[in-house]
Amino acid sequence: MASRITVTLHELVAELDVYADGVLHARYGVSFNLFEFLATLAERGPIDITGLAHCLRITKAAVSKRVPALVADGWIRADRGNGRRVVLSLTPKGADLVQRAGGELEAEFTEMLADPRLDPAVSPGAIDTTLLNTHLTTLTAIVLEKGSTA
Repeated sequence: MASRITVTLHELVAELDVYADGVLHARYGVSFNLFEFLATLAERGPIDITGLAHCLRITKAAVSKRVPALVADGWIRADRGNGRRVVLSLTPKGADLVQRAGGELEAEFTEMLADPRLDPAVSPGAIDTTLLNTHLTTLTAIVLEKGSTA
C-alpha cells in the first residue's frame, strides 16, 4: 500500500474493479467492463454514443465498436436520433442485470465498509455508507470544477 492518498485511492478503485469483475464472472458470467457500460447507461440513458463515451472516459469509437454486439446479445437498444446521432438505452435484459448484479455489488461493498478494522471503536457499520457516498460525490464535483479551470 502506498503512503500517498493519490496512489492509495487509485489502488483501491483498481482492486474494487478486480473484485467486482470476479463476482460478476462467477455469478452472472459477465465482466465488470460490460456491467460498467450497462450501469452507466442505466444512470444516464437514454444517451447518445458521444455522451456515453464521455461518461465512460473512453473514445466514441470504442463505444461505437461495442454497440452492435451488445444489441445482438440483447443488452441494449440503438435507435436513430436526430441527424446521425445514435441513441442508446437498456433493454429489459440489460436493466435486470444492472439491478440484480448492482444490488449484490452494493451489498458486498457495504459489507466491506462495515469491517471493524476500519474503526475498531465502531462495529458493525464502521463507516456510514450514505455519508461516504455524499463525500465522494462532492469530491468528484470539486475535481470536475477544478478540471474545468485548469
